[in-house]
Amino acid sequence: MDKILEAVVMSSYPNNVKQGLVRRVIEAAKQPMDSEQCWSMLELSTKLYLTGDTKYKREIGKEVLEVYGHYHPEEFEEFFNVRFLLSLLQEGYGPLGKRSHYVLDYIQLGLQFVLESPSANSIFSLLRIEVLRKVCEKPGPKQCAKISKLLTQHPQCIPTGKHQVLFCQQLIRCIGQFQCVSEGEEDIMEFLEQVNKVSGLLQRIWRTQTSAILPSLKELFTIISSTEEQEAPSNALASVVQFVPLELMDGVIRNLTNDDSITDVQMMTAIGRMIDWVSWPLGKNIDKWIIALLKGLAAVKKFSILIEVTLSKIEKVFSKLLYPIVREGALSVLQYMLLSFQHSHEAFHLLLPHIPRLVASLKKEDSNSAASSLEQLAELIHCMFFRFSGFPDLYEPVLEAVKALPIPNEDRIKHLLGQNAWTSQKNELACFYPRLASKSETGKIGLINLGNTCYMNSIIQSLFMASDFRHSVLNLTEGSSQPLMTKLQWLFAFLEHSQRPAISPESFLSASWPPWFTPGAQQDCSEYLKYLLDRLHEEEKTGKRIYQKLKESSLMSQVVEHHYLNKTLIEKMFGGKMMTKIRCLKCLNVSSREEAFTDLSLAFPPPDRNMHGTASVLPVEEIGPQLIEPPENPGQLMGSPWIQRKPPMAGEPAAPPLLVETLGFQEPGEPANPLSSDAVGVDAAKDPLSAFGGQASAPKDSRSVLDLINYFLSPERLTAENKYHCEKCASLQDAEKVAELTEGPHYLILTLLRFSFDPRTMKRKKILDNVSIPVVLKLPILVTPEETEDVCQHGKDRVGPESGFMSVVYDLCSVVVHSGISSESGHYYCYSRECTDTVPHGQPKDGTPKPVSDKQLDFEIQWYLFNDTRVSFSSFESVSNVTSFFPKDTAYVLFYRQRPGRQSCPLHEALAEAGRLHAEPSLHKDLMEAISKDNILYLQEQEKEARNRAAYISALPKSPLWWRDFDRDKDDDNSSGGCSPAAGGGGSGSFHGLVF
Repeated sequence: MDKILEAVVMSSYPNNVKQGLVRRVIEAAKQPMDSEQCWSMLELSTKLYLTGDTKYKREIGKEVLEVYGHYHPEEFEEFFNVRFLLSLLQEGYGPLGKRSHYVLDYIQLGLQFVLESPSANSIFSLLRIEVLRKVCEKPGPKQCAKISKLLTQHPQCIPTGKHQVLFCQQLIRCIGQFQCVSEGEEDIMEFLEQVNKVSGLLQRIWRTQTSAILPSLKELFTIISSTEEQEAPSNALASVVQFVPLELMDGVIRNLTNDDSITDVQMMTAIGRMIDWVSWPLGKNIDKWIIALLKGLAAVKKFSILIEVTLSKIEKVFSKLLYPIVREGALSVLQYMLLSFQHSHEAFHLLLPHIPRLVASLKKEDSNSAASSLEQLAELIHCMFFRFSGFPDLYEPVLEAVKALPIPNEDRIKHLLGQNAWTSQKNELACFYPRLASKSETGKIGLINLGNTCYMNSIIQSLFMASDFRHSVLNLTEGSSQPLMTKLQWLFAFLEHSQRPAISPESFLSASWPPWFTPGAQQDCSEYLKYLLDRLHEEEKTGKRIYQKLKESSLMSQVVEHHYLNKTLIEKMFGGKMMTKIRCLKCLNVSSREEAFTDLSLAFPPPDRNMHGTASVLPVEEIGPQLIEPPENPGQLMGSPWIQRKPPMAGEPAAPPLLVETLGFQEPGEPANPLSSDAVGVDAAKDPLSAFGGQASAPKDSRSVLDLINYFLSPERLTAENKYHCEKCASLQDAEKVAELTEGPHYLILTLLRFSFDPRTMKRKKILDNVSIPVVLKLPILVTPEETEDVCQHGKDRVGPESGFMSVVYDLCSVVVHSGISSESGHYYCYSRECTDTVPHGQPKDGTPKPVSDKQLDFEIQWYLFNDTRVSFSSFESVSNVTSFFPKDTAYVLFYRQRPGRQSCPLHEALAEAGRLHAEPSLHKDLMEAISKDNILYLQEQEKEARNRAAYISALPKSPLWWRDFDRDKDDDNSSGGCSPAAGGGGSGSFHGLVF
């Protein structure tokens, strides 16, 4: 009969014909037959069931097996023996390489016919051992589902005792590795069904053996907290948590958060992966476990973990509000994350670009779920508005989106904020910066804050925006032994060419870190700048040159050329020289000493000192070489340095100082200063730029940068305890000391000395005075007779033939702002613009001035605001008014660039020429390859996110959430490229990603 059946099944007859013949064979099998015939039929049906290449053949095999198990139980029991089952489980069935996948289905089918047989217990014992062995081999979801189905139908086969705990733990490990290889909807639904079968088996075991729960949870936490796994464990683990009794929650969370053996990194990894579970559909109580763990971490003051996790995951949680199947749990988690994150606006601001589109989508959905979520979301948004006010430009689109929704009253808002705060002690909270979703629209790249490193970030961005310096650094040759400059070159190159929104300066920070700085503490950016420039200068000075020489001008003399070649890059760019002179008031002998500087530290004049305002102004378009006429009395030169800082003695005439001048706009209605011949009135009604007048001149009741420079350059009387030892008099004498600038740097760095030590509090206090910043200033430079002759030949600005002073024009290019009241705290950010030579080709070679407009240079060059990772467009108006709106935000370090064509130094002409020749610096091979490789990596990350989003949208075409606007939002879930501490893998936007 087995031969007949095999021939029928293998024949080419149509299935309906085959079915009729098979029916006859099956009917005949119900009749008594000998044992040998039964074995032959059982072997054939086993072969068909296990190795049949069509579903039809497997169905025939199953039907025959069921008939023989029912009508020939003794023969079936003899055939379905322990040895045969052991062989099936350990060796498989079928040819090598093509072992059957239906062994567990076969065993489950056969077990129902031997339950009452004498061999049943032996079979159960065998299966208890074999299923444990099977799960230890970490099978996939399909095989695990078959094991679970077998054990659910036949619980006698579930391992017992210690083996049961081990079985649960290994089953959880299997779930942690589950992956759905297909993105088709049917395959995903099948995968979900498989996972539910496996987790359902755990639920069955836990109900009967509660002692297995805690060891299982311990194994679960070990999996999700592991930092060694290359791939994150599957979100299918969420299906396990939903079956843990809620009454165990408090004890479990308390044990976890107080376990000293769990590191912060492990805890951060675990909670981050748990938050990803909000994307698991149909899971119950998952949000309760996530919130409970977040509250537990707050209770033990693990704020750094909470901040990091919130900033890296909140956008992903927010995106899940799109999907009704996971919306309720996602909204609960989002509410707690936002309401508890009260020390900074960063978490809320991450969501601002996405809120209007989500609100629009929920309104279109028009369901009870969407309506309820909209009301809760609006309440949450108004709580954030209340907590973080002061961002009207950012909040306007969001406010417009939720204007039709109910507004909670203030008591309700305070109640929600009060009950969810991590702590009332703000000083307990560290500050971490969020990952960015996309590159700034400015095209500029931000720098990641590595923990109170904004002082370094603002300095680096200011140096980067100093285009001449940047070009010189980028043009440095390969293979140099100057390590710090090499790292700066790499950092500049990535800031110039990276596709990432922000990069990490970690490598440069570790190389340029002053040894006395405290890690993680706020530092003085000016102190860091001085140290950095000094390090770069000293490295090159010792012979470790790594940059290509700038091309010298053909006009250079041999002496000047030799002097130029001996200068380091820092000296060329930032180096100036100053002559300090001391005159004995008895013998009138003068001693002098020249010294180099890279920045001028400007102290604030005493409150009672007469401030020389910047009332003298000149419209930008009329800037040109001006000749200041010498005074009628030759004995009282305007350039005379000998003016008393203190009030003059009786009978001593006081001479006016040589004023630093502003080239800007006159304050409307303010009279011109008679001390300056540059004063030209501006008709506010006729000049459209007159509105900027207040930006270029100081209000009457505030200081100006010019006041501070004039104070710096004015003489100081040395008397009483400060008397000067005159070598000529050979005794202590009253004297006067004055500083004169003898060489103006290419980039002038001014540091406003706002921090002073208070002996009463033993702390450095901050001077919060508003100081107006001129966009253009003229600095007096003392020149030699030879230089004076050259100046006269070129028609440059000077201050009288006998004084030897000439005026050098500087354009403002960067302002570093300190926000706060102490140097040990607060925040740094900077405004910058890229000042380049806009008129050199329009300037005749002979130096004859050509009428040009400087409006573009002064006001049309784009300003940028660099605030760590965030870069945005700004304006000089914002630079000028920042302290007016935010009194604790004050200008601290200023960068000015010397304007070409207003001095005759060959060095600056060479720099200008080099800047034109190297407008697009060529990078060496290794650096180009590193940038290219990183950009490709970043693009791959972006493409992966785009694919996931597309798959997500195509997976559920019937969902009412497939609206178009949000689909075009490319910022929702993008990765930061792994630069920031909060960087994560980024959430998937597809249904495939939703589940896994």
